[in-house]
Amino acid sequence: MTDDLRALDDWLSPLIDQLGPAARRRLARELARDLRRSQQQRIAAQLNPDGSAYEPRKVTLLELKGHIRRGAMFSRIRAAKHLRVDATADEASVGFAGRVARIASVHQLGLRDRVRPDGPEVQYAARRLLGLTPLEREAIRDKVLQSLADKT
Repeated sequence: MTDDLRALDDWLSPLIDQLGPAARRRLARELARDLRRSQQQRIAAQLNPDGSAYEPRKVTLLELKGHIRRGAMFSRIRAAKHLRVDATADEASVGFAGRVARIASVHQLGLRDRVRPDGPEVQYAARRLLGLTPLEREAIRDKVLQSLADKT
């Protein structure tokens, strides 16, 4: 994924340098907002950036006894309150903020963590919350090219 981002950055940098700082900042803000929206939709659909489904939750004893588990995974952290957008003339970023960032990184990387502060430690499955899909890369490219076309 890092190679994909580096290739995208190498391709975009010379094009974006043709824009002034205010136009670059505006473009970065629009790109970041669009990316956040698409990331939220993908997380809601519980899909990894490659299109595969998230590994389902493990079945607990309560679920086996007839309790119904309500709600989809990550329903709260995908809210704009937690999924933050940051944009400057030089960069645009979409990421999690605060305590939610730690929770998201555990799931993104498939690390070990406690279910609750006094609970057991569990190995979580890797569920890619953030990442660029091929459609998002195309949308970025199209938006940059459109911005350059508007400039001329």
